[in-house]
Amino acid sequence: MNKKSVLRPNQGKIRPDLIRIASWIKEGTRVLDLGCGDGALLAHVQNSKGVTGVGVEIEDNHVITCVQKGVEVIQQNLEDGLAMFDDRQFDTVVLSQTLQAMKNTEDILKEMSRVARYGIVSFPNFGHWTHGWSILNGRMPVTGQMPYQWYNTPNIHLCTLHDFEALTSQLGIKILERATFNEDREIAFLPSWRSTLAVYHFESAPLAKE
Repeated sequence: MNKKSVLRPNQGKIRPDLIRIASWIKEGTRVLDLGCGDGALLAHVQNSKGVTGVGVEIEDNHVITCVQKGVEVIQQNLEDGLAMFDDRQFDTVVLSQTLQAMKNTEDILKEMSRVARYGIVSFPNFGHWTHGWSILNGRMPVTGQMPYQWYNTPNIHLCTLHDFEALTSQLGIKILERATFNEDREIAFLPSWRSTLAVYHFESAPLAKE
């Protein structure tokens, strides 16, 4: 199943949340983008920041688009893990709008912490007020960030901002920065209730040998 093909569509213009993610990536560093989709983020930071980037993607058409953009890409299902990468092989690892579709949420966060010193994760905020309203009306929410019916959604592990922050604390991951969006607009006021998308920049837990 290709999670990123539905969560990160092919767009000519880079999304505001990807612009925010790019702002947290340092120039000339090594970046791994998990579920890189059409390679929009990697192409952007390669051209604007001179990073060395590698993407992981499963969909054939996205892999082809990445290659056309000059993005190095490995065709792999993320559920198979990141064993092909060494400890701290990268400076930053990105998982954009895919965490909620992973079967093993803790495992992917641990693997991200292993392969890179810094990580960036984004996911739909299930705590948005409209979701609660939908449930009170007896229906599962259907929104721009989660545009699926309950029976065909790839999103199996939905969470709120507080849920994610509690998990990172449990795993020894240190949150450095957070950005929250309502659709395409970044917001700061009452993000737990008003944001539809959360983006986190974190520092990985130290490895045993560090």
